[in-house]
Amino acid sequence: MDHRRISIAEARLRLAQVVACTEAEGPGRRFALWFQGCPLRCPGCCNPEMLSFEGGWEAEVDAIAAQVDRAAASDGIEGITLLGGEPTAQAAGASALARRVRAMGLSVMVFSGFTLEEIRASADPDALNLLAQTDLLVDGPYLRDRPEARRRWIGSSNQRVYALTDRYRVNDPCWSRPNTLELRLVGGELTVNGFPASSAVGIWRRPREARPSEPT
Repeated sequence: MDHRRISIAEARLRLAQVVACTEAEGPGRRFALWFQGCPLRCPGCCNPEMLSFEGGWEAEVDAIAAQVDRAAASDGIEGITLLGGEPTAQAAGASALARRVRAMGLSVMVFSGFTLEEIRASADPDALNLLAQTDLLVDGPYLRDRPEARRRWIGSSNQRVYALTDRYRVNDPCWSRPNTLELRLVGGELTVNGFPASSAVGIWRRPREARPSEPT
């Protein structure tokens, strides 16, 4: 496992995108956060603008947790989904947020380009703490020549789904339902999230002046 990651305090995160309520990034309605920066360079990555460890914006874990709490009250979200970029590259902040979210009674889903075995073998205490707070893990790099045609929310067939707690089941019928693609106008610019179809790669663009206080 590549140990390159952002040097950032546990109480802060560097984010590329936030969607306060989505049904395209895991079971139920979820609060999705895309992390800025990834040490992997999977060909055909659906989020190429998130690969650099520069860009995005810094956000306080406390502020994001407050947004999640509001989304749970207003939109009925059942948990958060951490994507990227690479969540384990900011494992200290990600695990701190996950702890806060679990304390609210919400679930945590993580997409990582590393395998579960690689994360565990790294013995990175922050990454292991993140795993300990994760209900659902989707692991493995995105392989564009092995597109997933059966499981919802999964980019390529090599990627595996782990139910790390008893909150979810990997054989739940929800995994076989059709994928969705969501489009939004944010700050006058189009954003896209959902199934990483080749036609969607590079379509979305972050707001020119991303504000860590959004969404409210």
